[in-house]
Amino acid sequence: QVQLVESGGGLVQAGGSLRLSCAASGLTFSRSGMGWFRQASGKEREFVAAINWSGSSTSYGESVKGRFTISRDNTKNTVYLGMISVKPEDTGVYYCAATGTVALSTTSRLFKYWGQGTQVTVSS
Repeated sequence: QVQLVESGGGLVQAGGSLRLSCAASGLTFSRSGMGWFRQASGKEREFVAAINWSGSSTSYGESVKGRFTISRDNTKNTVYLGMISVKPEDTGVYYCAATGTVALSTTSRLFKYWGQGTQVTVSS
């Protein structure tokens, strides 16, 4: 059974920083592309960042480029999302997802496994 467990969310002031973590189990993590998506209240789920199996390739949504960094540690079966210069519009539930394949993907329908999400709230 695949499990993705996010942590690190919380309340942060605008301009601050936060690091989310996602611990994976039940899949061959080192052979899976990973991604982060977010969903604000009343809005559709939005692509945030993705990384391929080795960490050699990454992709970011336009609204977070230059502020967020996705990384992974295959020895710990964990993927991270570093967030700096956060804005109120970054508020939402952040979901970790795994494709189950080695490729990097940015489309939510290509992610086979999903975590329960962690809330990030940015105050102005």
